[in-house]
Amino acid sequence: MELLGSTMTATYARPKTSSFLPAISTMASSYKDHQPTLALTLNSSQPWRTNTYYRTLGVMPTLASIRRAASDLVRAQTAHYPTNQTALSTRYSPEDWHKSNQSKYRESEASRNSAERLRWDTVRLIQDKEQLTRRTQETSSRNLSERISDIAFWRSELNHEIESMVTETAALNESKRRLERALAETEGPLQVARECLYHREKRMSIDLVHDNVEKDLLKEVEVIRSCQERMRRHLDRAIAQLASNRAIQHDLEKDVSDKVTAHRIDSRCHQLRNTSDGIGFYRGIDRLDPSLSLPDSWSNFTDNNILRSLSERASSHKLRDEIEILLNSTSADMWSQFNTVNVAFTKRISETVDAKNNMQTHLAKTLQEIFQTETLIEALKKAIREKESPLKVAQTRLEERTRRPNVELCRDNPHHRLVSEVREIEDTVAQLRERLQVAEGTLQSLVKTKAALEHDLSIKANSLFLDQEKCMGMRKTFPSSPRLLGYT
Repeated sequence: MELLGSTMTATYARPKTSSFLPAISTMASSYKDHQPTLALTLNSSQPWRTNTYYRTLGVMPTLASIRRAASDLVRAQTAHYPTNQTALSTRYSPEDWHKSNQSKYRESEASRNSAERLRWDTVRLIQDKEQLTRRTQETSSRNLSERISDIAFWRSELNHEIESMVTETAALNESKRRLERALAETEGPLQVARECLYHREKRMSIDLVHDNVEKDLLKEVEVIRSCQERMRRHLDRAIAQLASNRAIQHDLEKDVSDKVTAHRIDSRCHQLRNTSDGIGFYRGIDRLDPSLSLPDSWSNFTDNNILRSLSERASSHKLRDEIEILLNSTSADMWSQFNTVNVAFTKRISETVDAKNNMQTHLAKTLQEIFQTETLIEALKKAIREKESPLKVAQTRLEERTRRPNVELCRDNPHHRLVSEVREIEDTVAQLRERLQVAEGTLQSLVKTKAALEHDLSIKANSLFLDQEKCMGMRKTFPSSPRLLGYT
């Protein structure tokens, strides 16, 4: 376009920039990436327009703002030109105006279509996601319900196995108590047999005969000890088996406790709804995996516990049968040997009557020799005491002569003689003491012989009492068969 009329210098007033700003509520989609036709006509490539005024705006102006700007521009021009010189050509043609309107219509329609598509797509998305969320939640609830059923099943299996294990443990514990009572009952017969052997060991010399009574007593001790050893082995096995039973029972109870806790937690989770209290956000919890097992390993863990319990119960039942067989066999063995020893005692008692008269003479002679030996010991002690004074005199002389001053401290003949005298007396005392030790040893030997003879005489005098009264009297307290079986 060209200016018509006078070529007076035109003065342009810059419009307020605020009139070019769009309304705050205008959406970005209504003007984004759209270049109106007016922008092509208002560029700085036209040499008669200043670049400082006609610049490309960062925000797209509206048609109303353009009209206001054009109106202000006309008023500014007419304020400086005479009325006869204001006939300027319009800046836009009708075609531009219609194109601008059509562009705005198309933009408006495109924006509405886009907003409508967005609205319907969003509604569809919300509905789809709502259904997906509901289905997912229902699936999770169904999985929790199945999990609760699985936990309840395994918990019932564990409870049944725990009851069976408790019953088996109680039965094994009763067998163990019977075995302990039977083992305690064997101490009496063993003590009696040892008492008999102990009393018979007091015999000396020819009385230490390895007779049938001693053989049978030793065999009885061996039989009782063998029975005790077998009982102790089975008792140790029973204790170990009880420990194993309690250990597997503890594992089962711990497994049940864990499943009770898991059942309570999963039941609480299964009962949670979108309107429940206590629900909240836990950011990042879906990325945390604190699990220690998988479904297969979880079920295998409980299954293995039950299988271990079945195995331990089978071992416990087998051990109880073995304990019952052991109690019967040990009771029969001890009773059989007990009767054999009693028969041997009866035979030996008749052989001990003729063995105690020949020791009196030997005892009298021994007492006479003891008296003479004691007299000798007293004489030796007196002789040793008599050597103390000469030894003190000689040692005192030597000690006094050590105080001689200077050169007078001479190793002279008196010194040598005093040293020789001390050594002679010490040798004499040593010989006397050695002889005293020999005499005391002889006296001790005589005393031991006397004690042995007296002991032998007492044994022979009391043999009938020991074998017939004391030993056989103690053996009358042999426990009965029910006590050896551990019933009482």
